[in-house]
Amino acid sequence: MAQGVPLPRPRPSVWLEPHTFREAAGPDFNSTEVTNAPTDCNHRLQAIAVIDLLPRLIGPEACGGGDIVRLHAVIPAGNGSRIEIRPAPILRCAFAESVAGWLRDEAAPQADKLGSPLRAVETYDAFECRGRNRVAGGKLSEHGKANAVDLRSFTLADGRTLGLTDVKAAKELRDDIRDSACRRFTTVLGPGSDSYHESHIHLDLIERRNGFRMCQWEVRTPKPEVTAQASTQGTPQSSDQVSDQVSDQVPLPLPRPAIADSRPRHSRKL
Repeated sequence: MAQGVPLPRPRPSVWLEPHTFREAAGPDFNSTEVTNAPTDCNHRLQAIAVIDLLPRLIGPEACGGGDIVRLHAVIPAGNGSRIEIRPAPILRCAFAESVAGWLRDEAAPQADKLGSPLRAVETYDAFECRGRNRVAGGKLSEHGKANAVDLRSFTLADGRTLGLTDVKAAKELRDDIRDSACRRFTTVLGPGSDSYHESHIHLDLIERRNGFRMCQWEVRTPKPEVTAQASTQGTPQSSDQVSDQVSDQVPLPLPRPAIADSRPRHSRKL
């Protein structure tokens, strides 16, 4: 009977690293349709960012695309050190141009309000040939088209790291970042959108009917009851002290009723 049971189908491969026409076809591959010659988008992007030009990416079904770059850093407007992007994401040029322009012209000036320039951006995910939310067999994610990037945090020149989903980070900055991102990109997902985006922010430039845009990022703050308790104390409290105060407010369960008969409940006279 065991021989008659069919084996499960192999899981589809996930291309964590990009492939190119040259890698797929070998050293003898030659085509005038695929070239590393810079495009107009490449020239515009090189004026505001540090990039590597990549050959066309290919993958299963519709994964990959043409005019792909690796975005290493953004050159700030005016004088100043460049804004590093770590790890450097692989993106299609048009999307990389939007990301670089947003960081340079909107995010960086907003970070300056905190008294220190923006120096680095931590990414979480970029090009990856997979379905949405990594669901096998699901609709192709914009990540698979190099048309999306996930961001975790900003690092300032003074060493401060501001998590974009961290409730303790400056709320005004996170509000400004959210508003500017929702104006620039057609999809913005963060906390409150679904369980997949609680620890990072997703940005993409998917095209939808009638120009529909999606902005789902709840800029959260610490829970009110914890904030109120901490503010009533004259000195800063540790996390253990706050936890003890919260636990003190939880009512204890009612005591179990006493059993008058001390004999074992299942004993009987012989």
